[in-house]
Amino acid sequence: EGDFEQVLQSLENENFPCSDLSHNELAKTHIRHLAGGRSGAPYERLFRFHFPESPGALQRFLDSLNMKWNISLFHYRNYGDDFGRCLVGIQQNHGAKCEGMNQFLKDLGYEYVEETNNAAY
Repeated sequence: EGDFEQVLQSLENENFPCSDLSHNELAKTHIRHLAGGRSGAPYERLFRFHFPESPGALQRFLDSLNMKWNISLFHYRNYGDDFGRCLVGIQQNHGAKCEGMNQFLKDLGYEYVEETNNAAY
């Protein structure tokens, strides 16, 4: 750990901005597998879901989406657990922050975390 702190300090001394993401769940689970950076899709909100590993779980998710929304990102990871880890970007029509999203999340019943403002993304 001392080496890590030393590298961070060296970078900061050279005015190179950096962030420690070693305890960031989004970075550890999804971002390290993605390339290209933030999509820049307008009105996008980012969510990390735990999808049940059961028949129809993905279909239930897709059927529940508002047809005015666009899936701008979908990344699925499974580590052999009874749930799959999904990162989903959803663009809402005209940027209406809630436009039924809160009800969708409640009705879906899957564990989730909104990651829209996560520094890793």
